[in-house]
Amino acid sequence: MPDRTSPPTDFASVHLDLDGAWPRDAIPGGKYLDCREWGPALRFSATRGGIADFYRFTEGSGAQFTLFGSGDYHHLSALWLRRYSKPLTLVSFDNHPDWDIRPPRWCCGTWINRALELPQVRRAVVWGCGNFELDRPNSFFANHRALRSGRLQVWPWIERFKPATQARWKGMTASTWRESFSAFARELKGGDVYVTVDLDCLRPEDAVTNWENGLFSTADVSWALRELGAHSTIVGGDVCGAYSEPRYARWKQRIESTLDHPKLPPIDPLAAQRRNIESLAEIWSALTGGPPAGFPAQEESLGVPSR
Repeated sequence: MPDRTSPPTDFASVHLDLDGAWPRDAIPGGKYLDCREWGPALRFSATRGGIADFYRFTEGSGAQFTLFGSGDYHHLSALWLRRYSKPLTLVSFDNHPDWDIRPPRWCCGTWINRALELPQVRRAVVWGCGNFELDRPNSFFANHRALRSGRLQVWPWIERFKPATQARWKGMTASTWRESFSAFARELKGGDVYVTVDLDCLRPEDAVTNWENGLFSTADVSWALRELGAHSTIVGGDVCGAYSEPRYARWKQRIESTLDHPKLPPIDPLAAQRRNIESLAEIWSALTGGPPAGFPAQEESLGVPSR
C-alpha cells in the first residue's frame, strides 16, 4: 500500500512522479515527490476512495505549479484546483476535450466536469482539440449543459474535421488561432487563471505521448502562455502528458484504458523523454515565469526510475 504520510509543505513547484515519465530533476528548484506506488491505481481512472486518499497525501504540498506524468493522469488537475478559493478561469491546452459525462467519474476523459463542479472555477476553456470526440455520435456524451451556459468552451482545430462537424463548432485554423487567442486573453482583464498543459496538444515532432497528438508547436503554446500572463494573473498551473509505459492496479481499469487508447507504434522511452524534456523546458519557463526546465546534469539519469 502507498505510504499515506503527508509530503512536505509550501514550495513553489513540485514534480509528482507517478510513472517515471520525467527525469527526477526535470524542473529547476522544484520539490521531487516519489508517488510511483500510487501510479497504477490512479492511471486512466481512479476510485473515489483512491482519489480521496491521494488528495490527502498531496494536500499539504501547496505547490503553485505541478509537473506530473502521462496524460492518463490528467484528472488529477481537478485536485490541484481545490487549493483555490477565489474565482478563476481554467485554461486547458489539450488535444482532447475531457468532457465525457459517462463513468468512470474520476477519469482522464471526464475530469473537466469535476473541475466545473468547483464553485471557484467560473469557466473552463479548452484550446487545441482535434480528435473524434467532437464528431457525432461521440459528441453526444459531452457536457452540453456547461457548453450551453458558456461555462465550458472549446476551440478545436477546424482542419481536423469534416464539414458537418465544422458547422457545429466555432474553431480555429493555423492562420487564425493567435488572433482568436489574443482576443480571449484580453477578455480576461486581469482575472485569475489556472493553466493546464497536456503535451498531447503538441505535434508529434514536439512530444511523444500515450495519446493522439495535436497541432500546436512548442513555440505556439509558449507564446499563448505569455499572452495569458500579459492580460491575466496565472495563479497556478500544471504540465502533464509525457509518455510512460502503462501499469494498472485493477483489471476493469486496464480493460477500459486499453479500449480507449489509440494503437501506437513502438516507442523508445528514452528517446521520448528527450523530446518531451526539450518541449517542457520552453513551456515551463513560459508558464511559471522562471528559468527553463531542462536535462539533468548527468544524461544517464534520464529514463524511467527504478521501481
